[in-house]
Amino acid sequence: MNNEAQTKVEKMNAGKKRQIFITQQRPESEKSPYFELERKYDVKLAFHSLICLEPLSAKEFRQQKISIANFSGVIFTSRHAIDNFFRICEEAKVNISQDTKYFCATEAVALYLQKFILYRKRKVFYGADGTNKSLLDVINKHKENLNFLCVCSENQQDNEIVGWLKENECSFELGYMYRTKCNDIKQIVSETDFDIVCFFTPSGVRSWFENFPKFKQGKLIIGIFGNNTRTEALKFKLKPEIMAPLPQTPSMITALDKYLSGSLKPVKQ
Repeated sequence: MNNEAQTKVEKMNAGKKRQIFITQQRPESEKSPYFELERKYDVKLAFHSLICLEPLSAKEFRQQKISIANFSGVIFTSRHAIDNFFRICEEAKVNISQDTKYFCATEAVALYLQKFILYRKRKVFYGADGTNKSLLDVINKHKENLNFLCVCSENQQDNEIVGWLKENECSFELGYMYRTKCNDIKQIVSETDFDIVCFFTPSGVRSWFENFPKFKQGKLIIGIFGNNTRTEALKFKLKPEIMAPLPQTPSMITALDKYLSGSLKPVKQ
């Protein structure tokens, strides 16, 4: 931890319980590691999604003139992408080949496929450490033989994965199957309520600034998940101090744990 970050954490320790905003929905299970983190460091976590997802109908998808059956590889960057892909397939009565290969942003996303398909390692792939680079390394091994469908939001911005597919002249299409909308959170939270705010998607960062257009980071500590989210955060002149996924911090939970352990002693149970 650098001196500036250490100073921020020390100021956080001025007798009040630390407030951390996780910009996702509250976990359904009370056994979530987030709540263990809350108990371990005696911090207070608040959860609220900055975005909502609206599915595109099968009719809207057909207007893109994309035939799902023509693709031998499908790229998923989130569980939402998986949900909407198989929903569209069902609504459009598309039969997916048993030989279709799936490439997922993280192992957690890959395992989610078990909800829809018979999971086999020969047809499901993901990066070793959860980074875009490791996913692209896997895609690179198959790019000569596959035609990829990258499932994404209608609000898709060019990102690292799409840029790489273009630069490496891969055969691919973007399949828009849902759209993202900003949640109005101004009546629920204030940008000054928290010591740490954790962002997980580029659209989440944009939603924050749509809610708080005059926001300045100041002493607020920013947590970021993913390179695309980091890139978006830098556009808004944010300075992330907590990063995931990295080899030693593969999740936001492990990144927060590592950060807090640098200044806070775990609470004795």
